[in-house]
Amino acid sequence: MKLLKRLGYLLLALFLLLNVIAAFHVWKFTHFYDDPSHVNKKPEQMAIGEKMQMILLGVRISKSVIKHFPDTVYKDVNLKTAKGIRINSWWIPVANPIGNVILFHGYNGSKQGPLPEAAYFRSLGYNTLLVDFRAHGNSGGNTCSIGFYEKEEVKLAMEYVQQQSKKPIVLWGVSMGAAAILNSIAQYQLQPAKIIIECPYATLVDAVNSRMRSVHLPTTPLSQLLTFWGGLEQGFWGFGMQPAAYAKKVSMPTLYFWGKQDIRVMQHETKTVFNNLGTTNKQLYVIEKAGHESFCRKVPAEWKREVRKFLQHQ
Repeated sequence: MKLLKRLGYLLLALFLLLNVIAAFHVWKFTHFYDDPSHVNKKPEQMAIGEKMQMILLGVRISKSVIKHFPDTVYKDVNLKTAKGIRINSWWIPVANPIGNVILFHGYNGSKQGPLPEAAYFRSLGYNTLLVDFRAHGNSGGNTCSIGFYEKEEVKLAMEYVQQQSKKPIVLWGVSMGAAAILNSIAQYQLQPAKIIIECPYATLVDAVNSRMRSVHLPTTPLSQLLTFWGGLEQGFWGFGMQPAAYAKKVSMPTLYFWGKQDIRVMQHETKTVFNNLGTTNKQLYVIEKAGHESFCRKVPAEWKREVRKFLQHQ
């Protein structure tokens, strides 16, 4: 009996320790700090010692910094969330526009990331609005929810563009940005004319799974613990953050990109999200020679061809 009791205490201690590590890890993953000189590393870029430190204590992540700007005239726009967080954006109109495209970046990115995509959309005759999510780039705040609360930024951006132009609105987003678009459409019943989404994760658990894989750790039960604590720390149910489920509310034409070499978003996730899209007017385009990255930068001719065909198709 004494042995069983000691074993029970040991298992309890290990369980508590695992939860403490998970809570630390998630806090650092979702709370950025200001340090323009710091260079954030992806897990696969870290040395063994750095990976061990990240596993046990998490890793400090600096807030993304804007270093590149549009090569044309733009207007600096500041929107406000319901809680007063300042959301910074670049509004870039064109002469005689045929529509508008709003662009949303991925985790720890910024509105400078999709500058090439925005330039191409403008060449096709679209006004563009590039948005910094909360805690990214020039926006306020230091807390990121991986697409949950960021749905508000999608709604605010649409409302702003609707005030500037009566032309149709297209939403474009990559990774977390794509997840935020799907979340916003489901929660606010947004009705853009079309959407272009690139490599969104299927569920928050799947997003955490990719991080565990990158440091060669078992996904179960670590991913579940991290998802639980991530939601708890920010006031939402982490297991309910499911872009795959939100996709069912999508009724507008959708162009979906995924890179076959993507090590972060798996093929089964992509199929689940795509199959769940509520519209029959949808296309999944797989880019063979790209991973979790900007397809416009990696394979510009291929990406531009498909985007042009999608936007020109009535």
